[in-house]
Amino acid sequence: MHVSFWEQESFYKDIDYVIIGSGIVGLSSAIELRNKYSNAKIVVLEKGFLPSGASTKNAGFACFGSPTEILDDLTKMSEEEVFAMVEKRWNGLLNLKNLIGEENLGFEAFGSCELFTKDDTEIYNNTISKLDYLNAFLKPIFGVDVFEVKDELIEEFGFENIDHIIANRFEGQINTGKTMTSLLNLAKEKNISILNGVEVIKVNQGTDKVIIALEHFDLEAKNVLIATNGFAKQLLPELNVEPARAQVLITEPIEGLKLKGPFHYEQGYYYFRNVGNRVLFGGGRNLALEEESTTDISLTMTIQNKLDDLLKNVILPYRQNVNVEMRWAGIMGVGDNKTTIVKQLDDNIFCAVRMGGMGVAIGSLIGKEAAELL
Repeated sequence: MHVSFWEQESFYKDIDYVIIGSGIVGLSSAIELRNKYSNAKIVVLEKGFLPSGASTKNAGFACFGSPTEILDDLTKMSEEEVFAMVEKRWNGLLNLKNLIGEENLGFEAFGSCELFTKDDTEIYNNTISKLDYLNAFLKPIFGVDVFEVKDELIEEFGFENIDHIIANRFEGQINTGKTMTSLLNLAKEKNISILNGVEVIKVNQGTDKVIIALEHFDLEAKNVLIATNGFAKQLLPELNVEPARAQVLITEPIEGLKLKGPFHYEQGYYYFRNVGNRVLFGGGRNLALEEESTTDISLTMTIQNKLDDLLKNVILPYRQNVNVEMRWAGIMGVGDNKTTIVKQLDDNIFCAVRMGGMGVAIGSLIGKEAAELL
């Protein structure tokens, strides 16, 4: 394919920064670069019509980790690493609020709840025995206790098969669509060029610039940031980043819905929330971890049937008929630990990937870190 003179002059020539991926990380880095360099030519390349990973497909949890998830992390990582990770998630949420404002986030400060059934008695008892430790562990970040037992919420939310609830006053939820629309609008206001439908095949370091191979022609840029998270392996096979599919459903409006806020279940492998008077419910990746390590956004009956069963018997036992309106999947980026990868790969090539399923919380902060590294 031949590029026209006008296309070359307006879109492809003298690019200072190319960001690959228009999700939260990519757009945040582009915005931060614009704040630093008012005259730089910044181009964001996105292979999809909308961000292709999880930024427009996530559940909208403004969360930093349930008690059982943090305790599980402490078995695999040091206290210092886990503390830094939680602090970064919290600071990332604050940064996202500052970047576009709570109203543009559609932020709702409902707090969150972790649920335990009678089958979780051992896990619950272990969690309760360490709740004071967790609160003391997190107090330097939040100033007060984060977690408390609130079993009185079981009746308030209409649960019948839940035995215990541990609440977190600091978490909440966002409107994913409003958030991404606001980020896209802010990027455009700052004269950042966003080109959709552009798939990058390969990125190569040149003598003093980067060669970006597209399907029909090559681009050149002074610097490149790869911010494709769950799809990072396609351009950076050497990195410890694996795709992780997350399947989600949302119900039709439910009259008299009692649920408010985000809920964690089974160490975070299941999660649900209200979206107005609907229930958004996702998870189940633990049922087929190998099968769900894919960039294919198809749905599977194994997980969808499990979601349907839990929706009926655990989340909404007081409703006889609940209709699911939509089902979809998004792709996260995970690895052998939950730390992000923000680093320089070559003279002019950088990456910011592996959000570990916490892109809403840390995405804008990681984008800022990447821009500072660039």
